[in-house]
This record gives sequence, structure tokens and C-alpha cells, in this order.
Amino acid sequence: MTAQLIDGNALSRQLRADVARRAAALKARGVTPGLAVVLVGDNPASQVYVRNKVRACEDSGLHSVLEKYDADLSEADLLARVEALNDDPAIHGILVQLPLPRHIDAQKVIEAISPAKDVDGFHVASAGALVTGTPGFWPCTPYGCIRMLESIGYDLRGKHAVVIGRSNIVGKPMALMLLQKNATVTVTHSATPDLAHFTRDADVVVAAVGKRNVLTADMVKPGAVVIDVGMNRDDEGKLCGDVDFEGVKEVAGWITPVPGGVGPMTITMLLVNTLEAAERS
Repeated sequence: MTAQLIDGNALSRQLRADVARRAAALKARGVTPGLAVVLVGDNPASQVYVRNKVRACEDSGLHSVLEKYDADLSEADLLARVEALNDDPAIHGILVQLPLPRHIDAQKVIEAISPAKDVDGFHVASAGALVTGTPGFWPCTPYGCIRMLESIGYDLRGKHAVVIGRSNIVGKPMALMLLQKNATVTVTHSATPDLAHFTRDADVVVAAVGKRNVLTADMVKPGAVVIDVGMNRDDEGKLCGDVDFEGVKEVAGWITPVPGGVGPMTITMLLVNTLEAAERS
């Protein structure tokens, strides 16, 4: 058996087309959804991510503002810019690209963003909303994973889902979202003994630790759904995930590729969150 691919590129195109349609409807009512992206420093990866986010906004009919600052920008000045964006009615979503220079407290900056404009879903208020099941913004990467599961018509009710990783950005919110969908969830991490003991029993595995081949074919239940969030490089420098794709695809029922899986969905869900922020306003 060879697993069916969950195509993140194709699903992203569908969702972005819907974003463009809804954005056009808002514009007809005099509201243009706006996203402000703030980049501090010259981290090459961050520059690529930011450029892709801005382009995605423009392609989907959203207004985008890119603010670039030198790495020596003070924390106080960055907080002042965030406050000004909070007060700007033309901006519905604010994204401060991480990582930030060491002299800036990233959590303090995240908490300075208005929860109504926290389209990254990192604010404590957004995390609290996710825990309590009340309306708020879901972090984009795990939100994208949920939409991928929905796209294949997968019913999570009563299924055993194993999340590998416990980060605030992916692992923890992923587990909470799966719980909201009525899955039985196990969170595993670097201190978990015998990871395979848990993954072999899983109907769904989400791998999100940033470590190559953390999940291999012998660790997967036949027919399971495998979501690979990882972004790594193999020995030849090619992009790969956390999952041994070639081995696991011969056991799993569904699997996401890297690239072309979760990656495109992260930016797409940022657009969805920004649009919803504009609709709420």
C-alpha cells in the first residue's frame, strides 16, 4: 500500500481563492483587509518568509504593509510601533516576524499586539481562547494541519492522535485543536521514552520537532494519517521533513510531503486569519 498525498499546494490555492472572493466582498463595502508585517534585522530566512507573506497578501487582494528595521532597533521603539499599528484602523492583522534580536523580549512584543489583531495566534489571549474553546485566532501552522485533515474528510472523533513536539507555536496548540475535534490526544517530546510505543497505536501522527527521520516506517500503524510539519535539510542539502517519507509512505494511508505539504498552508491560514479579523471589525 502506498499512502495518498495530502497536497498542501492544491488546498492552499482553493483557500486563497475563497479569501480573494471574501476580500472583494469586503472591499465593495469599503473595507480592505490589511496586514502589517514587521521585520527587525537581516535574518535571511526571515526575509524570505516575510517576502512570501507580503506577496501572498497582494495576490489575494489584501493590503499589506512591510516595516523593516535595523537589528539595533530598541525594544521600546518596537513596542511603540506595535502600539501605533494597534491604533491604525486600516490594519486588521499584525505580524512581528520571529526570531527577534536578542536584546528584544519576543514575548513582551507578542503580548503588546492587540488580541483582535493577533493573526499569528501567539498572544496569551489567543492561547486562552483555544484552551477554553472560545472564539480567537488559531496559530497558523497547526490550523493548516487541521484544514488538511478536513480536506480529506477525516473524522477525528474517537481517533488516537499523537503529536511529536510540545512547542508553543505548533505542538501544544496542535494538541488542543485535535482535542476540540474530539480526538484522544497524546503529546510526546524529547523526554518521552520509547516514542514508537505511542506512534504505533496512533491513527494520526503529527511530527513537529525539527529533527530528520524522527518517525520511521516501523513506528507507524498501517493506514495511519501522517502530518509532517518539519523543515530540515538532508545530506544533499535538499528540503525534507521530520518523517522518513520514502519508508513511511509505504505504510501510512495518508501523508503530507515536504515540500508542498504543511508549508504552503501556514501562510494561507495567515491570510484566512487576517480576513476574519477584518470581517470581525
